[in-house]
Amino acid sequence: MAGKEVGVRLILSYESLVHAVAGAAIISINVREQRTAAASHSSLKAGLSICAAGGGSVTAMTFFYPLDTARLRLQVDERRNSRSTLTVLLEIIKEEGILALYRGWFPMISSLCCSNFVYFYTFNCLKALWHTDNVSKNGKDLIIGFIAGVINVLLTNPLWVVNTRLKLQGAKFKNSDIIPTTYMGIKDTFIKILQKEGLLALWSGTLASLLLVFNPAIQFMIYEGLKRQLLKKRKELSSMEVFTIGAIAKTFATMLTYPLQIVQSVMRLGHKKVKQENINPGSFQHLIHLLRKRIRLWGFLGLFKGLEAKLLQTVLTAALMFMVYEKLSAIIFRIMSFEP
Repeated sequence: MAGKEVGVRLILSYESLVHAVAGAAIISINVREQRTAAASHSSLKAGLSICAAGGGSVTAMTFFYPLDTARLRLQVDERRNSRSTLTVLLEIIKEEGILALYRGWFPMISSLCCSNFVYFYTFNCLKALWHTDNVSKNGKDLIIGFIAGVINVLLTNPLWVVNTRLKLQGAKFKNSDIIPTTYMGIKDTFIKILQKEGLLALWSGTLASLLLVFNPAIQFMIYEGLKRQLLKKRKELSSMEVFTIGAIAKTFATMLTYPLQIVQSVMRLGHKKVKQENINPGSFQHLIHLLRKRIRLWGFLGLFKGLEAKLLQTVLTAALMFMVYEKLSAIIFRIMSFEP
């Protein structure tokens, strides 16, 4: 009973909420720190951590957002001949204006915050409740990351469908198979999808997303493993070390799962003419069809179209958020008289 009570306290603790809301930093605070934190300081500590990590996350996402715009265009617009990230960015500016690079920024930030809250809250709760010693620490991180990823996908996929639709509306596609859409905001997008496509359309791309839960799981396993190795020789990591291991972890995870990310984006867009192929949108058959079509049009390298932009945006953003969260958290803990 005592063990269960401790687990419940950890799940409902301020620290668990801090990890969740500041989840964009993609890091977790050690359970030992949670137990040594003074209860009277927990509320202020949570508030400061949320502000610090949240501010760093939004800043990083905003700075690298145009790269994500280029990545998405390359993924869904199969007929676009441009392969260079810079070329795509210049084409967007020329055809649609410079503000088009930031189209869908607010929905992206909103989706990211909600998704990361769910993922990191689940991850840290499961980590706090894990009591078996039969699995290695790396294996534990992988299993917990996978479970947290599945829960995250099932709960937040509608947000990402809406985000994709808003991000691509008004875009000048080279692919005539893509049907143009017009939405007036997040709420209007939800309503129109429900009215015209049905409830299940909000879970478009769920299959690819479920397969992609290995991405953050692999990232966490690599990051936590590298971090533990470095902390064996020192008490605290430097900013450059945190940045480096964050970039390494995200690079490997991204490259291993990128073809599925292309399929995920196409499925979320939804408005493509696939009925003549007698394919049920969102099915495993549809997923295989999209992969084969990409290979047929561009060869094997077509499965990695837009990878350059994805790596530049995702890796740099993730690494920057790792660094910001680690450094600001350390400062906050010192101010609040907690041992980092």
